[in-house]
Amino acid sequence: MPPLVSVQVVQSRKLAAVTRQVRLGAVGSVWGAALDLVWAFLRTNPGLRTDGHNVFLYRHPEFREALMEVDFGVEVTRSFERSGEVHETDTPAGEAAVATHVGGYDCLSETHNAVHAWASAKKRKLAGYSIEIYGDWAEDPSNLETTVIYLLQESHLGASS
Repeated sequence: MPPLVSVQVVQSRKLAAVTRQVRLGAVGSVWGAALDLVWAFLRTNPGLRTDGHNVFLYRHPEFREALMEVDFGVEVTRSFERSGEVHETDTPAGEAAVATHVGGYDCLSETHNAVHAWASAKKRKLAGYSIEIYGDWAEDPSNLETTVIYLLQESHLGASS
């Protein structure tokens, strides 16, 4: 059964992040090294992170073949000075299509596909940004939860959600 997609207003989240240019489908080959840099930075800055989660911010290109700019980050509590590749960024806020993926990361594309199918069925346009918020780690993949968020373009009158 596909995940339930709902429309929610999402707030901005402050991240410590490393940006990479990535081809669609290649995120799995670059996220680990990028997040290692962020976590190394956070270990040297006590109090910057409390219980924030790993957050990936995707800026979708106009053409599927183009590189996608991705911020691989960790939610932080306040602003900070750039250090090497680790910089501060904020996720966009606004109306979004939101779904929760439960299960292994290797099946996360199913939830992304469900959001795209929902948007098509509801005649809603995606705004070019998506966000993945990773829940607490669990050894058992069936206990992993990832929130998938796609910002929506402003809807026209009469659009249903």
